Amino acid sequence: MKIAMLARNPNLYSHKRLVEAAEQRGHTLDILNTTRCTVNIASHRPTVTYKGETLTGYDAVIPRIGASITAYGLAVLRQFEMGGVWSLNESVAIGRSRDKLRSTQIMAKYGLGLPLTAYANDPKQAEDLIKAVNGPPVVIKLLEGTQGIGVVLAETLKGGASIIEAFRGANIAIMVQEFIKEAGGSDIRCLVVGGKVVAAMKRQGAEGEFRSNLHRGGSAQLIKITPEERSTAVRAAKAMGLNVCGVDLLRSNHGPVIMEVNSSPGLEGIENATGKDIAGQIIEFIESNAKPGATKTKGKG
Repeated sequence: MKIAMLARNPNLYSHKRLVEAAEQRGHTLDILNTTRCTVNIASHRPTVTYKGETLTGYDAVIPRIGASITAYGLAVLRQFEMGGVWSLNESVAIGRSRDKLRSTQIMAKYGLGLPLTAYANDPKQAEDLIKAVNGPPVVIKLLEGTQGIGVVLAETLKGGASIIEAFRGANIAIMVQEFIKEAGGSDIRCLVVGGKVVAAMKRQGAEGEFRSNLHRGGSAQLIKITPEERSTAVRAAKAMGLNVCGVDLLRSNHGPVIMEVNSSPGLEGIENATGKDIAGQIIEFIESNAKPGATKTKGKG
């Protein structure tokens, strides 16, 4: 197979592992810098050019689009989809996952466990938002953020209101969520591939840090998840329409709650923690499912 990967940094562990896994199985995997792709829009002839050459002959595309270029990356991915190239994760599903409010609304629709969440446009409603999620303390999140960036813990009513007012005064969209104290600064990352949890790890935040992201100094270890946690992760991936994703769960007093669904999960932490060849499982999934024109949304919607 000839596979394209949309990614800006070919030296990241995840990207090198996917190239390695593809080549071990006899495939060609080209890493294309997303920002250097040009979308050529013409009736009935959707094409993408790269370094002056039209891209042709790809059987599948792996989108590893950075959060800072989501809009442009999705435009490039849609062009591949409209040209009939199968995408590991479709543009519509990635767009849902990158908007924390939209993804929370979708998962609520499907009855998945979530922390209490509130959203409002008016900064004068700041204290009402905090009380709506049984706070303080509360977690305040930017609607678009990754690796724990733009996530703030507010421990008092006045402090939380000030943070909300500051964000909204700068016209930055945020949402407010219940703080799950019993999680103890840890979460569970479930890696879902093709509707199955293929690996899971527990991430523990660094000393004095309520965020458990590995990029923020957290540690990871192998963990055995419960059937309910496994089911929650699988249902979250299905609700979002993602074939491959990382589902982040917290263990609360009322069962697993979903914090985030990541459409471009890193592989280094979870492969090292579990010893599993997740990159290989992703390539195997592509082998079994990539067919011309099989993208469900074809770049629409």
